Amino acid sequence: MKKRVTGIGGLFFKTKDPKATQDWYKKHLGFNTDDYGCTFSWKDNEGKDCSTQWSPFAEDTKYYEPSKKDFMFNYRVENLVELIAVLKKEGVTVVGDIEEYEYGKFGWILDNDGNKIELWEP
Repeated sequence: MKKRVTGIGGLFFKTKDPKATQDWYKKHLGFNTDDYGCTFSWKDNEGKDCSTQWSPFAEDTKYYEPSKKDFMFNYRVENLVELIAVLKKEGVTVVGDIEEYEYGKFGWILDNDGNKIELWEP
C-alpha cells in the first residue's frame, strides 16, 4: 500500500447555532461560507487541486456517532477500499460501509480514543 492519509479533508464540529458560527467566521475571519461551511482550495505536493472542508454542525447531529465527541476529522486518502481492508486486518474498528458519491468515496473508523474519523477518497 503506497500512501494512507494524504491530507486533511475536513474539520467538522458541533455548535449551538451553525448559521451564527458561519456568519461570525465570515465577518471576522473572511471565510467564504455557504450552506455547508467553507471550502479551502489548495494544491498538494504534486500540484494537484485539493480542498479542505470546514463545517459547523448542529449540537444534536448524529453524524459523529458512535463517538460522543463534539468534533470529527476527515482525512484525504488515495485508495479507500484497500485502506479499509488493511485497517480491518490491523484490528481498527470500521464503522458502517463505504459510501460513494459524485465527489468521492467515504469510510469511517474509530481511533484508539473512540473518536470517529471520516476517510475520503476524492
